[in-house]
Amino acid sequence: MSAMERSRHSLQTKTFILLARTGILIGIVMLVVGLSLYTMTLSRQYIKHGSYISKSAALGATQTADAAELCNKVMEIYNGLSEEERALVGTEEYRQLFESCYIDDYEKLMNILPAYATDEVSYIYVAMYDEENCRMVYVVDPSEGDGVLYPGEWEPVEESGMRHFLDWNGYDMLYEIDHTDKYGWLCTAGTPIFDNTGSLAGFVLVDISVANIWSGMRMYATQITLSLIAVVLLLILISSRRLKKTVVDPINNIAACAENYVDDKKNGIHNSEHFSKLNIRTGDEIENLSLTMADMEKEMTDYIDNIASITAEKERISTELSVATRIQAAMLPNIFPAFPDRNEFDIYASMDPAKEVGGDFYDFFLTDKDHLCLVMADVSGKGVPAALFMMASKIMIANYAKMGKSPAEILAITNEAICRNNREEMFVTVWVGIYEISTGKLVASSAGHEYPILKHGDKFEVYKDRHGMVIGYEPGMKYTDYEITLNPGDKIFLYTDGVTEATDGGENLYGMDRLVEALNNTPDADPEQILKSVRDSVDEFVNEAEQFDDITMLCFERCNLGQS
Repeated sequence: MSAMERSRHSLQTKTFILLARTGILIGIVMLVVGLSLYTMTLSRQYIKHGSYISKSAALGATQTADAAELCNKVMEIYNGLSEEERALVGTEEYRQLFESCYIDDYEKLMNILPAYATDEVSYIYVAMYDEENCRMVYVVDPSEGDGVLYPGEWEPVEESGMRHFLDWNGYDMLYEIDHTDKYGWLCTAGTPIFDNTGSLAGFVLVDISVANIWSGMRMYATQITLSLIAVVLLLILISSRRLKKTVVDPINNIAACAENYVDDKKNGIHNSEHFSKLNIRTGDEIENLSLTMADMEKEMTDYIDNIASITAEKERISTELSVATRIQAAMLPNIFPAFPDRNEFDIYASMDPAKEVGGDFYDFFLTDKDHLCLVMADVSGKGVPAALFMMASKIMIANYAKMGKSPAEILAITNEAICRNNREEMFVTVWVGIYEISTGKLVASSAGHEYPILKHGDKFEVYKDRHGMVIGYEPGMKYTDYEITLNPGDKIFLYTDGVTEATDGGENLYGMDRLVEALNNTPDADPEQILKSVRDSVDEFVNEAEQFDDITMLCFERCNLGQS
C-alpha cells in the first residue's frame, strides 16, 4: 500500500473530520439551548419583579388614596367626551377637560408611585382601558420629562394585550410582553384596582424594558461561540494526538507484524513470537486485537486467563448494579416528619419491596411555599430495568411539577418524553396531585392508577376518579384534572396494586373491600398509624405466603388549625 493510499484511508484523518463535525453540531445545540434558557430565565425574573412591584404599589395606592374613585372619575369624564374632543389629546385644551381630577388623591398617588420604582422599572402608572376603541386611558403618570401623560390622556393599544388584562382569571400573574414603536420592547405587569362595588376601576401598571435581553443574548452567543471554538479545537488536538498514540500506531504495528508473519510463513521460518512481542497496552479494543492475534502463538492457558478476566469483570458489574439498586431505593423520601416546620398537614409513606427490586415509587415535595406535590406510581415489571425506568419517571415528574405544570400537563409531558425512547415497551401507572396548602384544594389526575381512597367526613370511601391511559403506552395521550377540597381532618390514601393484590396461601386476593375496612378501623389516627394498621391487616391476611409485589402506601391529612 502506497503512502498516498495510507493517508487517504487514515483513521486519524477520518476521526479529525468526525470530531470537527460533531463539535460544530454540539456547539449549535448548546448555543440554542443556552439562549433559550437564558431568555426564559431572564423573562421570568422580569415578570416576577414587575408583578411584585405592581402589587406592592397597588396596595400602597389603595391604602393611602382612593385610587378606584379617581379612576372612575377620569373614566366618567373620558366616556362623556365625543371623539372630536378626544382627538384633542395632548393639548392644553384637552387637559382642562379633566381639571376636576387634579384632587388630593391624584397628588398622593403622584408622590406614592415613584417610591416603588427600582432601577429596572421604566414606568409605573395607573391607567384604565377603553375597551370599545382599544385605548389605554391614563389616570396617574409620575414620569419625569416631556413624556408625562396627564389624567384622561390616551394611547392606542393592541386588542390582544388589552383583552389579556381585562379578561384576567384572577390567579395567574398578570403581564404582557409586547413591542411598540414608541417604547420598544416592554414587559408590562399589572394589578387591578376594584371599587367598593367590586367593579374593575383601573390597573396599577409597571413597565420594564426588556431590551437588554437581546443585547445579553448577543453577548452570550458571542462568548459561547468563542468558547466552543476554543474547546472544540483543543479537544480535536488532544484527541488526534491520543488517537495516533493509542490507535493509529498500534494498528500499524499489528499490520507490520502480520506482514512479517506472512513473510516468515512463506520463507518457512518458524517464529512464534511476532504478536506476543508487541506489548500493546491501550486498554481498549486495540489491545484486545493484539491479544487476539497473539493467541495464534500462545498456549491455551492464555485463553483461560482471558476467560477468568472476563468473569471477574462481570462479577464487578453485577456488584455495582446491586449497589446502584440500593442507592436508587434510598432516594425515595423516607425521613419523617417530612416537613417538621409545617403544621397545616401531615404525611407518611412507605415502600416495602418484594424479593426482586420492583418499580413502585412515591414522592412528595413542595413546589413552592403554598403547593405540595403528591405522587404514587407503579412501573410494569420488576428487577433493575423497572428500577431504572422508575427513576427516570420519578425525575421527569418532579421536574415538570416544579415548573408549575398542572397534574394533567405533568402526565401528558412525561408520557411524551417516555414514549420517544421506550424500546422495552415498559409503562407506568401514575397518580399526581397538587395540594394548595392555604385553601385545602387538591387538583389531581390519574394515568391508569388505582382509585384513591378519601376520608371526607367520618369514614374512608373509594373515590372513583377518571382514569387516563398509562404512561409510556402511546404518545399524544391527554389527561384530565379534577378537584377535591379537603377540610381539616380529611385524609387521602394512595397505594399501588401490591396492596389490593396481596395473595394468601389459597391464592385469594386481599381486595379493595378489606383495604377500606382496614382504613375505617382507625379513621381518625395519624397517617403513620393508618399505614401501620393497613400493613398489619395485609400481613394477617397473607399470613406466611410469599410477597410477590411491592407494597407501597401514602397517607396525607389536612390538619386542624394548630395540629402538627
